[in-house]
This record gives sequence, C-alpha cells and structure tokens, in this order.
Amino acid sequence: MPKLLTSPIKCGVIGYGGSFNMGRGHLDEMKLAGMLPTAVCELDSTRLEQASRDFPGIGLFNSVETMLAESAVELLAIITPHNTHAPLAIQCLNAGRNVVSEKPMAITTRQCDDMIAAAERNDVIVSVYANRHWDGHIIQAVDHLVKQRLVGEIVRINIHWGGRAMPRDWWRSDRSMSGGILYDWGVHLLEYALQLLPSAKCVEVTGFAKEGYWVGKSPAAKQWHPNANEDDARLIARMDSGVAIDLTVTQIDDVAKPHAFEVIGTDGHYSMTFNTWTRTYNDGPKKIIESGPQPPGEPMKLYQNVSDHLTRGERLVIKPEYARRMIHFIDLAGQSAKANRSLATTYR
Repeated sequence: MPKLLTSPIKCGVIGYGGSFNMGRGHLDEMKLAGMLPTAVCELDSTRLEQASRDFPGIGLFNSVETMLAESAVELLAIITPHNTHAPLAIQCLNAGRNVVSEKPMAITTRQCDDMIAAAERNDVIVSVYANRHWDGHIIQAVDHLVKQRLVGEIVRINIHWGGRAMPRDWWRSDRSMSGGILYDWGVHLLEYALQLLPSAKCVEVTGFAKEGYWVGKSPAAKQWHPNANEDDARLIARMDSGVAIDLTVTQIDDVAKPHAFEVIGTDGHYSMTFNTWTRTYNDGPKKIIESGPQPPGEPMKLYQNVSDHLTRGERLVIKPEYARRMIHFIDLAGQSAKANRSLATTYR
C-alpha cells in the first residue's frame, strides 16, 4: 500500500486533446472527486492555450521530463495513443507519481507486467480509466443475472460490435498505435462479460482475424493501410465453468443490429443496450418477453475511488491486475489468430 497522500491530491494529465476533449473531461472528474488540477502536459501549443483557459493558473508543460522535474503533481492521467501508455506510465511511476492510464492499460501482457512492477518498486499506484465499469446497463445486468439469476445459469455471452464502414483515417485505425481492432471498445465489452462471471477463470483464448479488405478501397485507405487494424476480429474465451465469451469487433459485418450484447442462460435469454434490457423466457408453452429502461451510469465513482484509496486507504476497485486480465485475453487472441490455434492463459 503506497504512503497516503494529503487531500486535495495534486492531479494532472498527459495529453489534453484532440479526441473527444478528454483532457478537460479527466480534470473535471478529478476536480469533482476533490482533487486539485495542477499540471497539463501537451505537445500542441494550441491545446495548452485551451487548457489555460479551462483551468486558469494550471501548470503548462510541453514535455513529460519538464513536468516531472518542475511540478509537484501527485497523480497523472495518461490520455495518449495506446502504444504510449506503458512507456509514459513507467516514466511517471519511476518518478514517484501515481498513474491512471486511459484504457486500454497497454497493448501487451508484458507491458502490463512492467507497469505493475514499476508501481510496486516505487510505492505508488497504477490504475486504468475503466469508467464503464459503472455503466448503468452493466450495473443492472449484474443485478439481474448474477444476483437474481433471471436466466438461470449463464451458458454463453455473445457480443457483436461494429458494422460495415471503412475505418476512419486516424491513429485508432493504425495497429502499431492502437494495438488492433479489439483494443478500443473491446476492452470495455470484455469487461462487461467478465463482470457477469465474477468467479469464473479463463482457461484458454482462441482468436480469429480477417485483414486487408479495405486496403486500396479509396485514396484515404492508402494513407494508413500498411499498419491497418484487422477488418474483423473475434475472441472466444473458454471459462473454467464451461461458459464461452464470444466477442466480435468488425468493420465489414453489416448486420441489422451492429451493437449486440446477449446472454444465453439455462432459463432464458437476456439482451441489453445502453438504454434498454430485454429478458425472454418460457412459462410453460407461453413465451414471455419483459423489458425495461436502464438506470443512469455512475462514471464519477472511478476518480472518487482513486482519491479515497490514495488519501484514506480504501480498496482500489480498478486494480492493475484486474485491468491486465482484459489485455492478456486480447493479446492472446491476436497471437492465436496468427498461430491458428487456441492458447492457454497465464492470468486467468
């Protein structure tokens, strides 16, 4: 357990920008959790200027080295492309700073191991911004399926994410930076499934991938295709309970319901979206269909929990070992697709 900090925690971000204005979003959530926005590190000067307008008086830095040398910041959120999460986190951890990495934690299992080792070596924490752990629909599903067992014993979880569209021309479509098509939303989707199987352990992972469909389909594709994400990737996780998690993320499957999360149980079928849930089961010869709205999510709990952990010693919910598990499964799926065989898990 790291040495407790005094409230308010001095917090900051590495990366203020471009995508979805996430730097300001992280600092706003940290502030709501009682932290003090202290530092912004960003290469783009226009984004630093925006940060100074959003948080007057905040420390502005254009290099991580300078920020670590000159700022008293105690907790840093890393909001940069996926392939930079591990090296930036380790740099900050080695400087004695606590870290929350945007998801995914990293791209490889080894990188996650190195991040955890650096945190332990320097008596600080590393966690992951798994804010969707508190999405309303998964909180409701846990109540319905784990606590109330509305579909009996879970047999299979099917997840389909995507549709048919050429990927955008940005870093998230570049496998050397993103890790691959499974890493961005796949981390959230896999965690949803694992939240419904709290005691199950994964025995093996099988991966499948289709590549190269969009290459040359348009001039824009040629800008990124040498390192393009897979067009379609599938991860099947075999759990020790016999349950199968079947996750597909795709850019070429044009289905009627591109985003589908379904749970098949011994006593019925359950599906959910962000807004609604549906349960289908039989009462004798009669088919019953129930549905309802989803409750609101509670994403603010993440930084509140981090703050409470660092200042009061409360249990950290998103432990690095927990976040590593999702990366390990996705990492193995990529290796499995190349090897054309199932691979046993190390972190189950």
